[in-house]
Amino acid sequence: MVPFIALFVGAAVARLAGLAGVDALDGWHPALRVGLALLFVMTGFAHFVSPRREDLIAMVPPRLPRPGMLVAVTGVLELAGAVGLLIPATARPAAAGLALLLLAMFPANVSAARRHLTLAGRPVTPLGTRTAMQIVYVGTALTILFGP
Repeated sequence: MVPFIALFVGAAVARLAGLAGVDALDGWHPALRVGLALLFVMTGFAHFVSPRREDLIAMVPPRLPRPGMLVAVTGVLELAGAVGLLIPATARPAAAGLALLLLAMFPANVSAARRHLTLAGRPVTPLGTRTAMQIVYVGTALTILFGP
């Protein structure tokens, strides 16, 4: 839930900065890039910090090989995508890549919910809520990809 809040708070603060005169943030499109980047910085770092890293490794569906490596690779991709969102010339390709990454990682969330795993000591987000959040995340990435 914290990344979901980060998306909205980050975008709102960036939009307010744009309204206050920061030209680079003047509009919802750049503000959404900041919000989504904040989300991916938070989630990307979680791929490398204990105890969240161990929880994320446990979320990888059992049939996939080398879950530790998969968590590390997806963490690097999330952090690289966050940086890419903040550079206007790379924002669209970064958004496309992150949308695909979200879709590729969603089975891990389904697996974790079905196996009743925990994340940071709390039950993972229920599947219905997680699906709705995923739609918002992918929708935001697509808005950045296809927006003005």
